[in-house]
Amino acid sequence: MLDDFEKRTFSAPLASGEEVSHDVYTKGDAAATVVVIQELPGIGPETISLAETLHQQGFRVVLPHLFGPLGKVSLGGNLLRVFCMRKEFHLFEKNQSSPVVDWLKALCRDIKAESDSTTIGVIGMCLTGNFAISLVADESVLAGVASQPSMPFFRPESLHMSGQEIDQAREHLSLHGPMLAMRFKQDKLCTGAKFAALQRTFNDDRERIKFIELPGKGHSVLTLDLVKGGEPAQQALQEVLDYFSRLLKTA
Repeated sequence: MLDDFEKRTFSAPLASGEEVSHDVYTKGDAAATVVVIQELPGIGPETISLAETLHQQGFRVVLPHLFGPLGKVSLGGNLLRVFCMRKEFHLFEKNQSSPVVDWLKALCRDIKAESDSTTIGVIGMCLTGNFAISLVADESVLAGVASQPSMPFFRPESLHMSGQEIDQAREHLSLHGPMLAMRFKQDKLCTGAKFAALQRTFNDDRERIKFIELPGKGHSVLTLDLVKGGEPAQQALQEVLDYFSRLLKTA
């Protein structure tokens, strides 16, 4: 399903100094680039469909492959894989992001280094939803979408970000305008408490995150539950496309 994507392997060190390598799949050559960070179920048909939609809208799409089989979803198997990737993912850690965010920041800087005209947006989902907020703290990233951000697991009132990342993200969003965050209202993994924590942290004196809440019990707004979410989910997807077009194509 990724035959028409260009594949490469990208290596970068974590904060510990240990180097990590992951395959990266790219489609398109537009300056406006969206990095789609896979969610826990994996890079299945729905995630690839999201990537294709972005490409059809005129974006270059970058898909880092962090774990799991390609082309299908494997929730239980991938959860076990992520538990075993403890040097990269800290599922329960509050007040700091997972080490793999260092690798993702390095990837975005590498993409940005290709040309001064390159503009980068990121989408994080579920397990990686919070990563999108951490990444907008980096100077290489212009725009971000946090879809159903769920980490740290079982601590919905806490954020999976360091204080420094929060300060840098606040500064970035004050300058460039609010990013997007979305969830289904009855989602039991990304709860209202999570959005309340983000609201307190980022929107205390101005709107830095625009929250989109959809009716229903779904979880994966832009992928697995896009069809289930009906018109509200389609509207959320369109808002994402419009947001990236506004920031990335006119920068």
